[in-house]
Amino acid sequence: MKTSAQRLWNITVVGLKAISRNKLRSFLTMLGIVIGVGCVIAVVAIGNGASSSIQNTISSLGTNYIMIFPGAATSSGARMFTGNSTLTAEDADGIKAECPAVAYVSPTVRTAAQVVAGELNWGTSIQGVSTDYPLIRSWNVRQGDFFTDQDVKSAAKVCVLGQTVAENLFTSGDPTGQIIRIKNVPFKVDGVLDKKGGNMMGQDQDDVILVPYTTAMKRLTGKTKIDMVQVSAVAADKVQEAQNEIDAYLRQRHRISPTGDPDFMMRSQEEIAQASEAQMKTLSMLLVIIGAVSLFVGGIGIMNIMLVSVTERTREIGIRMAIGAKGRHVLMQFLFEAVTLSIVGGIIGICTGVLASSLIARFAGWPVQVSTGSIVLSFGVAGAVGICFGFFPAMKASHLDPIDALRYE
Repeated sequence: MKTSAQRLWNITVVGLKAISRNKLRSFLTMLGIVIGVGCVIAVVAIGNGASSSIQNTISSLGTNYIMIFPGAATSSGARMFTGNSTLTAEDADGIKAECPAVAYVSPTVRTAAQVVAGELNWGTSIQGVSTDYPLIRSWNVRQGDFFTDQDVKSAAKVCVLGQTVAENLFTSGDPTGQIIRIKNVPFKVDGVLDKKGGNMMGQDQDDVILVPYTTAMKRLTGKTKIDMVQVSAVAADKVQEAQNEIDAYLRQRHRISPTGDPDFMMRSQEEIAQASEAQMKTLSMLLVIIGAVSLFVGGIGIMNIMLVSVTERTREIGIRMAIGAKGRHVLMQFLFEAVTLSIVGGIIGICTGVLASSLIARFAGWPVQVSTGSIVLSFGVAGAVGICFGFFPAMKASHLDPIDALRYE
């Protein structure tokens, strides 16, 4: 009398022979699972990579970062920037002096120019900032030094270059101490910033020149108002408190009632992160749904082929039942074959997904991050698909009448 182990071994051997008997059909059956699992692995890797990249970009904004934009107005219920600045350098000074939850403040004036150094030139953005700026943005100076408070007070013609600007204007040698011309005004290069990378919009943060904001206002733009204020709170858990203090101070200074619409807007690092996270969750869910549909289609393919296999092997089933096989043994036989096809397809799909992720990272330049969790989940789902979609054909085979099966042509 056969033991359970012997029966299991026989089921395995017979199942593998049945699968190998029609290699092309078996491969085509697995193809849906391969594509589905590969899609899930690849899209989750792309989603994780994009999410990680966005988080790194948000972190690169600075520490406990808050941006204050001027000139906000309400139109048809929507808050928007009007284009007219309402902020002054005195507002920024007052925020630093009167708001205890604020650590650093930098008025910011922005413009763009074609910058010349010797025989080379480069079009870039110019930002006028204060000495608090590198502390707010957590942006260290790689070569030389940042300009001083005295430079800001005297509107000195000094600057600090971003890496991209330094590489394009000074192809060899140290830029510090050299002279560049911004809108025909000579500036001495005090230092070069560390590399920062791109921002969330894909813009190069290193393609910038920093000058004292007083210099930018007096010598480059002629502006009397600043374009924005950049702020860093004293701690991560003090960001909201800092925003409340800034709101109250600016309302008082600009003579706006507590219930009136402010003429400024604030955005914090946390708000930017939450908005980006919500977008990434939506995108990731969409991509996973696409992969799930592929797996579902693959499961239908397995069910279809297993039903065909039951029909083709009706006489074989009748013979096995006639010599003593029970319905549950036939059920296990066909369920084993379905699960094997699904799991092997899942393994190939995992390899395909990992390979596709690597190729995407290499040739498309997208950030990808293959997670162990997605691999384990995909493997488990592949097995579950085999069980779910293979159960009906297996049940049908186990319920065949032996006499009718033997008569089947």
